[in-house]
Amino acid sequence: MNDAIAVIGTGLLAQFVSDLLSEQYKVIQQIDFNLGVPESVKLALVLSDEWRPSDYELAEQVLQKAGISWLRGFILHDEGVIGPLVERGKPGCTQCAELRSFMAGQDRENSLELQMSLLLHGAIPRDLSTSRFGVWQTSCLIAAEAQKMIHGVPAQTERGVYLVDLKTLKSSLHAFLPDPMCPLCGNVPIDLPDNARISLQPSLKFNSEAYRCKPLGDLGIGLVRDYWDERTGLFNKKTFDLLSPFSNVYVNLPTVMGNVTSAGRAHSYARSELAAILEGLERYCGTCPRGKRTVVHDSYSNLSDRALNPMEVGVYSADQYAQVDFPYKPFDPELPMNWVWGYSFIQDSPILVPEQLAYYSLEHGDSFVVEGSNGCALGGSLEEAIFYGIMEVVERDSFLLTWYARLSVPRLDPYSSNDKELRLMLDRLQDIAGYEICLFNTTMENGIPSIWAIAKNKGKTGANLICAGGAHLDPIRAAKSAILEVAGNIIFLGEMMKENREEYYRMVDDPYLVRRMEDHSLLYSLPETEDRLHFLLEQNRPLRTFDEEFIPRPLHADLTDELKDILRQFHRINLDVIVINQTAPETLRNGLYCVKVLIPGMLPMSFGHQLVRVTGLERVLKVPLKLGYTKNLLTAQEINPHPHPFL
Repeated sequence: MNDAIAVIGTGLLAQFVSDLLSEQYKVIQQIDFNLGVPESVKLALVLSDEWRPSDYELAEQVLQKAGISWLRGFILHDEGVIGPLVERGKPGCTQCAELRSFMAGQDRENSLELQMSLLLHGAIPRDLSTSRFGVWQTSCLIAAEAQKMIHGVPAQTERGVYLVDLKTLKSSLHAFLPDPMCPLCGNVPIDLPDNARISLQPSLKFNSEAYRCKPLGDLGIGLVRDYWDERTGLFNKKTFDLLSPFSNVYVNLPTVMGNVTSAGRAHSYARSELAAILEGLERYCGTCPRGKRTVVHDSYSNLSDRALNPMEVGVYSADQYAQVDFPYKPFDPELPMNWVWGYSFIQDSPILVPEQLAYYSLEHGDSFVVEGSNGCALGGSLEEAIFYGIMEVVERDSFLLTWYARLSVPRLDPYSSNDKELRLMLDRLQDIAGYEICLFNTTMENGIPSIWAIAKNKGKTGANLICAGGAHLDPIRAAKSAILEVAGNIIFLGEMMKENREEYYRMVDDPYLVRRMEDHSLLYSLPETEDRLHFLLEQNRPLRTFDEEFIPRPLHADLTDELKDILRQFHRINLDVIVINQTAPETLRNGLYCVKVLIPGMLPMSFGHQLVRVTGLERVLKVPLKLGYTKNLLTAQEINPHPHPFL
């Protein structure tokens, strides 16, 4: 009968735990794995007064093969670390815990020092001044976890780690998510065309006027529990903005490329926090493949019968590529690259898409463009995610097309909607922040209502103009989305202007100094650039009402029916909708799906004026004539030469 406990290791921790457990159980003590593990062992405890990552890798191999569950414990700096409990066939091993702890935890900033110590000594030695009481406290928790495991009681450290402050004896439990790409316990499938096929399923709205299949509040407990933890979470910090006109919350997503901030903007901090986590999950899924392994590596020439032509999504001009130190190279159809499978709705079949277009942090030395989060969206169903991915592509395309062609689109009366919430938002921005909102109908030939919002400062300090866009089947929702975006950046832009005003003045004369995302907004925070928006702000134009500009749409009870209407409309104007499923196992646990939507021909948002992507996108020249804004086709020379003001 397997009822023995093996304690493998040396030091105070191993000795204390052995003493505690030997009163009730058969304990087999070993220094290392050189003699293997006796068959009678039910649970192994790998314990040390030092952090020894190589020992845990060996334990994973030996104990997984033997089918023995095991728990680790060690001392690192002034903390005792317990867990995770590793069980055969279950994801969530020590390597997953190390990854999550390193990404989110306090040792990340000292990683170079840690790596050097490991290289020289193979371990991070315990400080000899560490209190024996702290080690004893850690030992008692390890023994308690072992007893639960032996008696079949769920252990706290299954996909969790106990941290014990060796000075105060305070302990805390930190859950972590298994890494789907983990080489030891991950089981991510390879990317196959059949898995990319999309058969739209019903996705009932949670109420008749909603455009979501799950209320945000229903996701609340799971979002915070599963994704936020200061030591092991996907998100490790959150900030509540108490100065902005509305309730803004920011969460930090630590990545190998650095920290990424996601914002949630709503009318309560609780809802804003959840929205920030959802936006962060969208970014987490969009940066690299997490739910499948890329296996196709070939040239476009060899794959052209089943692949997207990258030239159709917009590239840089020959002059841009020829610039000194330009970081990207012209697309070469003979150059092998990574491809992932997406789904083309117009072709009704899987299609290969360059991996660097499907995920937005995968830049290599042979990258032909930089791709952002254009078209990335998260939803409570795959259909909901696709719906909002399309909305984002439309929002940015409409904004850019209006800007590049300098279209005098209809100006809306913001108060004409008779929507109480929108009216209150407008009044609050006016009374609290001193900004007047101007709204413009930027709807293009696809017919999806699109709004450009400009916040105009009536005071003497702060950003002069702030621009944002929104798109939605409901134009009121599109307007609210754009207004929340501008409102959420009023304080930030005002502070940046105060600190670096001279830097932004230099951008007025040299557009190529506009390199960062925020530079675009900061340039138009200056009064000196307001005349560049005269084509919108010209005062003699009559205001139009929402009812005059937007034809009411029949509401469907099923969001999928709304999506099908949109897809039919894109088909009618001969624009394909390509969807790459970016869903990660971490989001799927809460029924959340993530996609990237590409609509070849539509304008992708770019940040940094040198990275404007319009080459190959003829819509920017044709749509103004098609919609009656111009009498002739636009020429390339007529495209607005100034950096765009998108936030």
